[in-house]
Formats: sequence, structure tokens, C-alpha cells
Amino acid sequence: MASETQNTAHAAADAAQGAAHAAQKAGMPQLDFSSYPNQIFWLVVALVAIYWLLTRIALPRIEAVLADRQGTIAGDIAAAEDFKRKAEEAEAAYEKALAEARAQAQKIAGETKAEIQKDLDAAIAKADAEIAARSAESEARIAEIRDGALAAVDQVAKDTAGEIVAALGGNSDASAVNAAVEQRLKG
Repeated sequence: MASETQNTAHAAADAAQGAAHAAQKAGMPQLDFSSYPNQIFWLVVALVAIYWLLTRIALPRIEAVLADRQGTIAGDIAAAEDFKRKAEEAEAAYEKALAEARAQAQKIAGETKAEIQKDLDAAIAKADAEIAARSAESEARIAEIRDGALAAVDQVAKDTAGEIVAALGGNSDASAVNAAVEQRLKG
């Protein structure tokens, strides 16, 4: 039995060596000229299958994705243009409202200034009238006081002159003293 096992193992080793030697002799199957027609047939079948898969499945999907992306981009650009136009309109409306507000503010300021100036002119005129009335009243009082003072000075001068004449031992004639004081006061 041991010899049978040895013979079997030896036979297996010889078969393996023979197969290796045969494979070495045949070379690479792709370079075997006898299999070229078969290889060319399967190459053509594979290329046709790849072409069919690309044109029927892959490329339409890629084309659909590209078309969808292009549509999205075009839609986004249109939306951006619309937003830009709306922003420009809003800016123009804001500028118009701002200009109107400024004009209204200037108008109100002008009206208020005119009204204040009118009130100020009226107050100034009233104050001028009061000043003129008080000035006239003051001048009248001053004239009264002056006339009163002149009358008092005249009377004091006459009395003093009469007393001085009497003190000097003279006889004071009231009409002579009055005439002398009047002449002296006039000039």
C-alpha cells in the first residue's frame, strides 16, 4: 500500500510537471494566433455592448442631468435678474420718497420760518410801539419834571434873592426881584 501511495504521489507530481511544461510551451493565450478570430469576435461584441449601454442608458441620463442643471442655472439667473430689477425699483422708490420727504421737510421748515418771522415781526412791532409809547410817556414826564423843576428853580431863585436882599439890609421889592431873576434865567 505504501508503494501504491508512492506511485500515486509520483504520478501526480509527473502530471503537474507535465501541465506546467505544456503551459510554458503554449505561452499567453492572448498572443496565440489561432484564437484571434474568437478574440476579435468577443471584442466587437463587448464594444457594441458598451456603445449600446452608453448611448441608451448612461449618456441620456448625463444629458438629462446637464439639461436639468442648465435649466436650474438659467432659472437662477432669471430670478437673480428679477431680484436685481426689483432692488433697483425699490432703490428708485426709496430715492423718490427720500427726495419728497426732503422737499416736504424744506417746505415745512420754510413755512415755519415764515410763520416765526411773521410772529417775530409782530412782536417787534408791538415792542417798538410799547417802547415808543413808554418813550413818549417818559418824555412827557421828563418835560413835566423839567417844567416843575424850572418852576421850582424860578421860585427858589426868587425866594433866595429876596432873602439875600433882606439879609443884606435892603428893602426887597418882590416885583424888582422877580424881574431880575427872570432876566438872569433867560439869558
